[in-house]
Amino acid sequence: MQHRLSIHALAQAIALLATIVAAQAHDETKYPNLKGQWDRFIVRGLPGQASFDQTKGWGNFQQAPLTPEYQAILKESMADQVNGGLGNTVDHARCSAAGMPFMMVAFHSLEFVVLPETTYILIADFDPLRRIFTDGRDWPKEIEPTFDGYSIGKWIDTDGDGKYDVLEVETRNFKGPRVYDESGLTLHPDDMSVIKERIYLDKADRNILRDELTVIDNGLSRPWTVMKTYTRELTRRTSWREEVCAEVNGHVKIGTEFYKLDPNGYLMPVKRNQAPPDLRHFKE
Repeated sequence: MQHRLSIHALAQAIALLATIVAAQAHDETKYPNLKGQWDRFIVRGLPGQASFDQTKGWGNFQQAPLTPEYQAILKESMADQVNGGLGNTVDHARCSAAGMPFMMVAFHSLEFVVLPETTYILIADFDPLRRIFTDGRDWPKEIEPTFDGYSIGKWIDTDGDGKYDVLEVETRNFKGPRVYDESGLTLHPDDMSVIKERIYLDKADRNILRDELTVIDNGLSRPWTVMKTYTRELTRRTSWREEVCAEVNGHVKIGTEFYKLDPNGYLMPVKRNQAPPDLRHFKE
């Protein structure tokens, strides 16, 4: 009996020691305080919806370094939207994931959870969760592509004070289609994009978070870098929104055309002079 008790006590001691070591390994004081609710910094008066470069309007106002081919694709997408269509955002309108870099637009609030091996970004939108692995791993030899991609990061102490202040991230392994914003500004379908980020708190105001984000993509003539800015909600009673796209989605695809359901559930056109769907399988 004593032998059994000794083994049990030893097991408890080992478990307790492991807990203490784990707690010491995750010393929160070494990491920047990213707790709270982070909202997109909104520049008033910009045309269009939320955009990739927050300081400019969407679509052509972004002045994206597109190749001539992809400038023409954007032009076609926006022309379709002027006519009432969805342009290159048809898949997103049907509740397909936004993916990177669109998911970092922050239509709704972001939440950062910093742990030693992984930093999580919780997103109350089409893409609910992003993982950034910071455990020193290398790129997997085989991995299934995703809209969010696969993110590997590294915490850095840039000023030598013994505390991390910058999270450097690289994201690869995508699938698509993916767009930068709702105008239909699109990434190349080969999905060979590489996205690099430097995420850090503003030194003058710790309630401002910066994400210096660079996209390298074959639809661009050069790498495209923007500075995303988020502000921390300071009220104690923050409100976390829930977004379920399919719950309110009235878009319907029939063949190659998109239609919409009116409030009474009847099919209606979305573009001027749009032909009705083919009803060959229905009786007159």
